[in-house]
Amino acid sequence: MSTRIDISNENEASHNHEKQNKFLFVSNIWYFIAKYLEQHEKKVIHSIKIGTALVLVSLLYLLDPLFKHVGETSMWAIMTVVLIYDFFAGATLSKGVLRGIGTILGGALGCLVAYLAEDFGKIGYTTVVGTSVFVFGAVATYCRMIPSIKRKCDYGIMIFVLTFNLVAVSGLRADKILELARLRLVAISLGVAVCIITNLLIFPMWAGDELHNLTSSRFNKLACCIEECMEAYFSVGEKKGQLSVNINGCKSVLNSKSNDESLANFARWEPWHGKFGFSHPWEKYLQIGELLREIASIILPLQACIALPLQAPTTLQHPTKEAYKNVGLSLGLTMRELGESILKMRRGQEKVLKVPELQSIKLELTILLTSELQAIENVEALAMANILFLLMEIVDKVKMLAKEVDKLGEKAGFESK
Repeated sequence: MSTRIDISNENEASHNHEKQNKFLFVSNIWYFIAKYLEQHEKKVIHSIKIGTALVLVSLLYLLDPLFKHVGETSMWAIMTVVLIYDFFAGATLSKGVLRGIGTILGGALGCLVAYLAEDFGKIGYTTVVGTSVFVFGAVATYCRMIPSIKRKCDYGIMIFVLTFNLVAVSGLRADKILELARLRLVAISLGVAVCIITNLLIFPMWAGDELHNLTSSRFNKLACCIEECMEAYFSVGEKKGQLSVNINGCKSVLNSKSNDESLANFARWEPWHGKFGFSHPWEKYLQIGELLREIASIILPLQACIALPLQAPTTLQHPTKEAYKNVGLSLGLTMRELGESILKMRRGQEKVLKVPELQSIKLELTILLTSELQAIENVEALAMANILFLLMEIVDKVKMLAKEVDKLGEKAGFESK
Protein backbone atom coordinates (compact mmCIF):
# COMPACT_ATOMS: atom_id res chain seq x y z
CA MET A 1 0.00 0.00 0.00
CA SER A 2 1.53 3.33 -1.11
CA THR A 3 1.29 6.64 0.79
CA ARG A 4 0.18 9.71 -1.16
CA ILE A 5 1.13 13.26 -0.01
CA ASP A 6 -0.89 16.15 -1.44
CA ILE A 7 1.36 19.24 -1.60
CA SER A 8 -1.05 21.45 -3.55
CA ASN A 9 -2.47 22.98 -0.36
CA GLU A 10 1.01 23.70 0.95
CA ASN A 11 2.00 25.43 -2.30
CA GLU A 12 -1.18 27.47 -2.26
CA ALA A 13 -0.62 28.50 1.36
CA SER A 14 2.98 29.45 0.57
CA HIS A 15 1.81 31.52 -2.41
CA ASN A 16 -0.80 33.32 -0.30
CA HIS A 17 1.78 34.02 2.40
CA GLU A 18 4.14 35.49 -0.21
CA LYS A 19 1.36 37.72 -1.55
CA GLN A 20 0.58 38.90 1.97
CA ASN A 21 4.24 39.76 2.54
CA LYS A 22 4.38 41.74 -0.69
CA PHE A 23 1.17 43.57 0.17
CA LEU A 24 2.51 44.34 3.65
CA PHE A 25 5.78 45.61 2.18
CA VAL A 26 3.99 47.90 -0.31
CA SER A 27 1.59 49.17 2.35
CA ASN A 28 4.51 49.99 4.68
CA ILE A 29 6.30 51.90 1.94
CA TRP A 30 3.13 53.82 1.09
CA TYR A 31 2.60 54.60 4.80
CA PHE A 32 6.10 56.05 5.16
CA ILE A 33 5.68 58.08 1.96
CA ALA A 34 2.31 59.43 3.12
CA LYS A 35 3.76 60.24 6.55
CA TYR A 36 6.71 62.07 4.99
CA LEU A 37 4.45 64.05 2.67
CA GLU A 38 2.25 65.00 5.60
CA GLN A 39 5.23 66.28 7.61
CA HIS A 40 6.90 68.04 4.67
CA GLU A 41 3.85 69.00 2.65
CA LYS A 42 4.83 72.64 2.20
CA LYS A 43 8.37 71.77 1.12
CA VAL A 44 7.08 69.30 -1.47
CA ILE A 45 4.60 71.85 -2.84
CA HIS A 46 7.34 74.48 -3.03
CA SER A 47 9.62 72.12 -4.95
CA ILE A 48 6.84 71.30 -7.44
CA LYS A 49 6.15 75.01 -7.94
CA ILE A 50 9.79 75.74 -8.72
CA GLY A 51 9.90 72.85 -11.19
CA THR A 52 6.78 74.23 -12.91
CA ALA A 53 8.26 77.72 -13.13
CA LEU A 54 11.52 76.40 -14.60
CA VAL A 55 9.64 74.46 -17.28
CA LEU A 56 7.63 77.54 -18.25
CA VAL A 57 10.65 79.85 -18.64
CA SER A 58 12.61 77.15 -20.46
CA LEU A 59 10.00 77.29 -23.22
CA LEU A 60 11.40 80.73 -24.14
CA TYR A 61 14.57 78.97 -25.27
CA LEU A 62 13.11 75.68 -26.48
CA LEU A 63 10.27 76.99 -28.67
CA ASP A 64 11.43 78.73 -31.85
CA PRO A 65 8.60 81.34 -32.03
CA LEU A 66 9.42 82.55 -28.53
CA PHE A 67 13.19 82.31 -29.07
CA LYS A 68 12.98 84.64 -32.08
CA HIS A 69 11.56 87.42 -29.90
CA VAL A 70 13.87 86.98 -26.91
CA GLY A 71 17.00 85.34 -28.33
CA GLU A 72 19.94 84.24 -26.22
CA THR A 73 18.83 86.53 -23.40
CA SER A 74 16.10 83.98 -22.60
CA MET A 75 18.71 82.40 -20.34
CA TRP A 76 18.27 85.44 -18.10
CA ALA A 77 14.67 84.41 -17.50
CA ILE A 78 15.87 81.02 -16.24
CA MET A 79 18.47 82.70 -14.04
CA THR A 80 15.78 85.01 -12.69
CA VAL A 81 13.59 82.09 -11.60
CA VAL A 82 16.52 80.36 -9.89
CA LEU A 83 17.59 83.52 -8.08
CA ILE A 84 14.33 85.11 -6.93
CA TYR A 85 11.99 82.17 -6.37
CA ASP A 86 11.54 81.93 -2.62
CA PHE A 87 9.49 79.82 -0.23
CA PHE A 88 7.26 82.73 0.81
CA ALA A 89 5.16 84.76 -1.61
CA GLY A 90 6.29 88.05 -0.07
CA ALA A 91 9.95 87.16 -0.50
CA THR A 92 9.45 86.29 -4.18
CA LEU A 93 7.44 89.44 -4.78
CA SER A 94 10.02 91.69 -3.09
CA LYS A 95 12.95 90.09 -4.93
CA GLY A 96 11.08 90.35 -8.24
CA VAL A 97 10.29 94.04 -7.80
CA LEU A 98 13.80 94.84 -6.56
CA ARG A 99 15.35 92.90 -9.44
CA GLY A 100 13.22 94.84 -11.93
CA ILE A 101 14.11 98.20 -10.39
CA GLY A 102 17.80 97.30 -10.14
CA THR A 103 17.87 96.12 -13.76
CA ILE A 104 16.16 99.27 -15.07
CA LEU A 105 18.34 101.68 -13.10
CA GLY A 106 21.58 99.76 -13.73
CA GLY A 107 20.82 99.34 -17.43
CA ALA A 108 19.82 102.99 -17.87
CA LEU A 109 22.92 104.34 -16.12
CA GLY A 110 25.14 101.84 -17.91
CA CYS A 111 23.80 102.94 -21.30
CA LEU A 112 24.23 106.60 -20.35
CA VAL A 113 27.84 106.12 -19.25
CA ALA A 114 28.70 104.06 -22.35
CA TYR A 115 27.05 106.64 -24.62
CA LEU A 116 28.90 109.59 -23.05
CA ALA A 117 32.22 107.74 -22.98
CA GLU A 118 32.18 107.14 -26.77
CA ASP A 119 33.09 110.79 -27.43
CA PHE A 120 36.38 110.53 -25.53
CA GLY A 121 38.12 107.95 -27.69
CA LYS A 122 39.45 104.58 -26.64
CA ILE A 123 41.57 105.81 -23.73
CA GLY A 124 38.87 108.22 -22.61
CA TYR A 125 36.25 105.47 -22.87
CA THR A 126 38.30 103.24 -20.57
CA THR A 127 38.87 106.07 -18.11
CA VAL A 128 35.24 107.20 -17.94
CA VAL A 129 33.84 103.68 -17.67
CA GLY A 130 36.45 102.61 -15.11
CA THR A 131 35.81 105.69 -12.97
CA SER A 132 32.05 105.21 -13.17
CA VAL A 133 32.30 101.54 -12.24
CA PHE A 134 34.46 102.44 -9.23
CA VAL A 135 32.20 105.26 -8.01
CA PHE A 136 28.87 103.46 -8.42
CA GLY A 137 30.29 100.16 -7.15
CA ALA A 138 31.82 101.75 -4.03
CA VAL A 139 28.74 103.83 -3.19
CA ALA A 140 26.37 100.92 -3.74
CA THR A 141 28.52 98.60 -1.62
CA TYR A 142 28.60 101.15 1.19
CA CYS A 143 24.81 101.46 1.05
CA ARG A 144 24.48 97.68 1.32
CA MET A 145 26.25 97.83 4.69
CA ILE A 146 23.71 100.25 6.17
CA PRO A 147 21.39 97.98 8.25
CA SER A 148 18.08 99.58 7.25
CA ILE A 149 18.97 99.57 3.54
CA LYS A 150 20.49 96.09 3.67
CA ARG A 151 17.35 94.70 5.26
CA LYS A 152 15.02 96.14 2.62
CA CYS A 153 16.98 96.74 -0.61
CA ASP A 154 20.11 94.58 -0.52
CA TYR A 155 19.08 92.36 -3.42
CA GLY A 156 18.05 95.30 -5.61
CA ILE A 157 21.38 97.09 -5.07
CA MET A 158 23.30 93.93 -5.93
CA ILE A 159 21.38 93.56 -9.21
CA PHE A 160 21.94 97.25 -9.95
CA VAL A 161 25.72 96.85 -9.62
CA LEU A 162 25.71 93.69 -11.73
CA THR A 163 23.60 95.17 -14.54
CA PHE A 164 25.49 98.47 -14.57
CA ASN A 165 28.85 96.76 -14.91
CA LEU A 166 27.68 94.35 -17.63
CA VAL A 167 26.17 97.16 -19.73
CA ALA A 168 28.81 99.84 -19.13
CA VAL A 169 31.90 97.72 -19.86
CA SER A 170 30.38 95.79 -22.78
CA GLY A 171 32.20 98.06 -25.24
CA LEU A 172 29.39 97.94 -27.83
CA ARG A 173 27.88 100.87 -29.71
CA ALA A 174 25.08 102.77 -28.03
CA ASP A 175 22.33 101.35 -30.27
CA LYS A 176 23.41 97.76 -29.56
CA ILE A 177 23.65 98.51 -25.84
CA LEU A 178 20.05 99.72 -25.85
CA GLU A 179 18.92 96.63 -27.73
CA LEU A 180 20.83 94.36 -25.34
CA ALA A 181 19.34 96.12 -22.32
CA ARG A 182 15.84 95.91 -23.80
CA LEU A 183 16.04 92.16 -24.49
CA ARG A 184 17.55 91.49 -21.09
CA LEU A 185 14.80 93.50 -19.40
CA VAL A 186 12.13 91.59 -21.33
CA ALA A 187 13.62 88.23 -20.35
CA ILE A 188 13.92 89.24 -16.70
CA SER A 189 10.36 90.60 -16.70
CA LEU A 190 9.06 87.31 -18.07
CA GLY A 191 10.98 85.38 -15.43
CA VAL A 192 9.62 87.62 -12.66
CA ALA A 193 6.07 87.28 -14.00
CA VAL A 194 6.30 83.47 -14.04
CA CYS A 195 7.64 83.45 -10.48
CA ILE A 196 4.94 85.74 -9.13
CA ILE A 197 2.10 83.95 -10.92
CA THR A 198 3.12 80.45 -9.85
CA ASN A 199 4.03 81.52 -6.31
CA LEU A 200 0.92 83.61 -5.59
CA LEU A 201 -1.68 81.51 -7.38
CA ILE A 202 -0.55 77.93 -6.65
CA PHE A 203 -0.86 77.15 -2.93
CA PRO A 204 0.84 80.39 -1.77
CA MET A 205 2.96 80.34 1.39
CA TRP A 206 2.40 83.64 3.20
CA ALA A 207 5.16 85.07 5.36
CA GLY A 208 2.52 87.00 7.32
CA ASP A 209 0.73 83.81 8.31
CA GLU A 210 4.03 82.24 9.36
CA LEU A 211 5.02 85.23 11.52
CA HIS A 212 1.53 85.38 13.07
CA ASN A 213 1.50 81.67 13.99
CA LEU A 214 5.09 81.61 15.22
CA THR A 215 4.56 84.62 17.48
CA SER A 216 1.43 83.17 19.06
CA SER A 217 3.04 79.75 19.61
CA ARG A 218 5.95 81.25 21.57
CA PHE A 219 3.61 82.35 24.36
CA ASN A 220 2.76 78.73 25.11
CA LYS A 221 6.42 77.69 25.00
CA LEU A 222 7.39 80.27 27.62
CA ALA A 223 4.31 79.47 29.73
CA CYS A 224 5.35 75.81 29.83
CA CYS A 225 8.88 76.77 30.86
CA ILE A 226 7.65 78.95 33.76
CA GLU A 227 5.32 76.24 35.04
CA GLU A 228 8.01 73.56 34.73
CA CYS A 229 10.44 75.73 36.67
CA MET A 230 8.03 76.01 39.59
CA GLU A 231 7.21 72.30 39.50
CA ALA A 232 10.89 71.33 39.39
CA TYR A 233 11.79 73.67 42.25
CA PHE A 234 9.15 72.35 44.62
CA SER A 235 9.48 68.67 43.72
CA VAL A 236 10.23 66.72 46.89
CA GLY A 237 11.29 63.24 47.80
CA GLU A 238 12.52 60.99 45.01
CA LYS A 239 11.52 63.45 42.34
CA LYS A 240 13.82 66.12 43.73
CA GLY A 241 16.54 66.84 41.21
CA GLN A 242 15.03 64.45 38.68
CA LEU A 243 12.48 66.82 37.17
CA SER A 244 14.18 68.85 34.46
CA VAL A 245 12.98 71.94 32.65
CA ASN A 246 12.84 71.78 28.87
CA ILE A 247 14.56 75.01 27.92
CA ASN A 248 14.63 74.32 24.17
CA GLY A 249 11.54 76.51 23.84
CA CYS A 250 13.36 79.42 25.49
CA LYS A 251 16.39 78.95 23.27
CA SER A 252 14.27 78.91 20.12
CA VAL A 253 12.61 82.16 21.23
CA LEU A 254 15.98 83.76 21.93
CA ASN A 255 17.23 82.86 18.44
CA SER A 256 14.15 84.13 16.62
CA LYS A 257 15.10 87.76 15.97
CA SER A 258 16.60 87.48 12.49
CA ASN A 259 13.85 85.15 11.30
CA ASP A 260 11.14 87.50 12.61
CA GLU A 261 12.69 90.51 10.89
CA SER A 262 12.88 88.66 7.58
CA LEU A 263 9.27 87.46 7.84
CA ALA A 264 8.02 90.93 8.77
CA ASN A 265 9.89 92.46 5.82
CA PHE A 266 8.41 89.89 3.41
CA ALA A 267 4.93 90.26 4.92
CA ARG A 268 4.90 93.99 4.06
CA TRP A 269 5.19 93.09 0.37
CA GLU A 270 2.33 90.62 0.37
CA PRO A 271 -1.11 91.49 -1.03
CA TRP A 272 -4.32 91.34 0.96
CA HIS A 273 -4.98 87.76 2.05
CA GLY A 274 -7.27 86.34 4.71
CA LYS A 275 -7.47 88.68 7.70
CA PHE A 276 -4.22 90.47 6.86
CA GLY A 277 -4.64 93.73 4.99
CA PHE A 278 -2.11 96.07 3.39
CA SER A 279 -1.75 98.16 6.55
CA HIS A 280 -1.46 95.29 9.03
CA PRO A 281 0.92 96.40 11.87
CA TRP A 282 3.72 93.90 11.33
CA GLU A 283 6.09 96.10 13.33
CA LYS A 284 4.03 95.28 16.42
CA TYR A 285 4.93 91.61 16.00
CA LEU A 286 8.59 92.59 16.16
CA GLN A 287 8.03 94.55 19.38
CA ILE A 288 6.13 91.64 20.91
CA GLY A 289 8.89 89.27 19.79
CA GLU A 290 11.48 91.46 21.50
CA LEU A 291 9.56 91.30 24.80
CA LEU A 292 9.21 87.52 24.45
CA ARG A 293 12.99 87.25 24.02
CA GLU A 294 13.50 89.36 27.16
CA ILE A 295 11.22 87.02 29.13
CA ALA A 296 13.10 84.02 27.76
CA SER A 297 16.39 85.60 28.83
CA ILE A 298 15.02 85.79 32.41
CA ILE A 299 13.66 82.24 32.42
CA LEU A 300 17.09 80.80 31.59
CA PRO A 301 18.79 82.15 34.77
CA LEU A 302 15.65 81.14 36.72
CA GLN A 303 16.13 77.59 35.50
CA ALA A 304 19.84 77.79 36.34
CA CYS A 305 19.06 78.90 39.91
CA ILE A 306 16.63 76.01 40.34
CA ALA A 307 19.22 73.53 39.04
CA LEU A 308 21.89 74.66 41.54
CA PRO A 309 22.67 72.12 44.29
CA LEU A 310 22.64 74.90 46.89
CA GLN A 311 18.94 75.30 47.72
CA ALA A 312 16.80 76.29 50.66
CA PRO A 313 15.77 73.39 52.89
CA THR A 314 12.31 71.85 52.52
CA THR A 315 11.21 73.28 55.84
CA LEU A 316 11.83 76.78 54.49
CA GLN A 317 10.20 76.08 51.13
CA HIS A 318 7.03 74.45 52.43
CA PRO A 319 5.27 77.55 53.87
CA THR A 320 5.53 79.44 50.55
CA LYS A 321 5.09 76.47 48.23
CA GLU A 322 1.45 77.16 47.33
CA ALA A 323 2.09 80.86 46.80
CA TYR A 324 4.98 80.16 44.40
CA LYS A 325 2.97 77.61 42.46
CA ASN A 326 0.01 79.97 42.18
CA VAL A 327 2.30 82.62 40.75
CA GLY A 328 3.67 80.16 38.19
CA LEU A 329 0.19 78.99 37.19
CA SER A 330 -1.12 82.56 36.93
CA LEU A 331 1.80 83.62 34.73
CA GLY A 332 1.38 80.54 32.54
CA LEU A 333 -2.37 81.12 32.19
CA THR A 334 -1.83 84.78 31.33
CA MET A 335 0.79 83.93 28.68
CA ARG A 336 -1.48 81.33 27.09
CA GLU A 337 -4.44 83.71 26.95
CA LEU A 338 -2.28 86.38 25.32
CA GLY A 339 -1.02 83.89 22.74
CA GLU A 340 -4.55 82.68 22.03
CA SER A 341 -5.70 86.27 21.63
CA ILE A 342 -3.11 86.80 18.86
CA LEU A 343 -3.74 83.44 17.21
CA LYS A 344 -7.52 83.92 17.00
CA MET A 345 -7.21 87.69 16.42
CA ARG A 346 -9.63 88.48 19.21
CA ARG A 347 -9.45 91.05 21.95
CA GLY A 348 -10.34 89.62 25.32
CA GLN A 349 -10.82 93.04 26.94
CA GLU A 350 -11.04 92.08 30.61
CA LYS A 351 -9.11 88.81 30.04
CA VAL A 352 -6.40 89.83 27.60
CA LEU A 353 -5.42 93.04 29.34
CA LYS A 354 -4.04 91.37 32.47
CA VAL A 355 -2.47 94.40 34.12
CA PRO A 356 -4.64 94.41 37.30
CA GLU A 357 -4.14 90.68 37.89
CA LEU A 358 -0.41 90.95 37.21
CA GLN A 359 -0.22 93.84 39.66
CA SER A 360 -1.73 91.66 42.40
CA ILE A 361 0.74 88.87 41.53
CA LYS A 362 3.64 91.29 41.89
CA LEU A 363 2.26 92.53 45.20
CA GLU A 364 2.11 88.94 46.45
CA LEU A 365 5.71 88.37 45.34
CA THR A 366 6.79 91.58 47.07
CA ILE A 367 5.26 90.38 50.35
CA LEU A 368 6.98 87.03 49.98
CA LEU A 369 10.30 88.69 49.19
CA THR A 370 10.07 90.98 52.23
CA SER A 371 9.40 88.03 54.52
CA GLU A 372 12.22 86.03 52.94
CA LEU A 373 14.75 88.83 53.33
CA GLN A 374 13.80 89.28 56.96
CA ALA A 375 14.10 85.54 57.59
CA ILE A 376 17.44 85.03 55.86
CA GLU A 377 19.84 83.35 58.26
CA ASN A 378 22.00 81.31 55.86
CA VAL A 379 23.24 81.23 52.29
CA GLU A 380 20.61 78.67 51.25
CA ALA A 381 17.79 81.11 51.96
CA LEU A 382 19.27 83.56 49.47
CA ALA A 383 18.36 81.14 46.67
CA MET A 384 14.65 81.67 47.29
CA ALA A 385 15.11 85.44 47.33
CA ASN A 386 16.98 85.27 44.03
CA ILE A 387 14.15 83.27 42.45
CA LEU A 388 11.65 85.82 43.76
CA PHE A 389 13.56 88.66 42.10
CA LEU A 390 13.52 86.82 38.76
CA LEU A 391 9.80 86.08 39.06
CA MET A 392 9.11 89.76 39.72
CA GLU A 393 11.08 90.66 36.59
CA ILE A 394 8.98 88.20 34.59
CA VAL A 395 5.79 89.75 35.97
CA ASP A 396 6.92 93.22 34.85
CA LYS A 397 7.73 91.96 31.35
CA VAL A 398 4.43 90.10 31.05
CA LYS A 399 2.64 93.30 32.08
CA MET A 400 4.37 95.17 29.26
CA LEU A 401 3.60 92.27 26.93
CA ALA A 402 -0.11 92.44 27.76
CA LYS A 403 -0.17 96.14 26.85
CA GLU A 404 1.60 95.49 23.52
CA VAL A 405 -0.82 92.70 22.64
CA ASP A 406 -3.72 95.03 23.38
CA LYS A 407 -2.17 97.72 21.13
CA LEU A 408 -1.73 95.12 18.39
CA GLY A 409 -5.39 94.17 18.68
CA GLU A 410 -6.40 97.83 18.49
CA LYS A 411 -4.28 98.60 15.42
CA ALA A 412 -5.05 95.34 13.61
CA GLY A 413 -8.77 95.53 14.37
CA PHE A 414 -9.05 92.30 16.34
CA GLU A 415 -12.60 91.19 17.04
CA SER A 416 -13.95 91.62 20.56
CA LYS A 417 -15.12 88.51 22.38
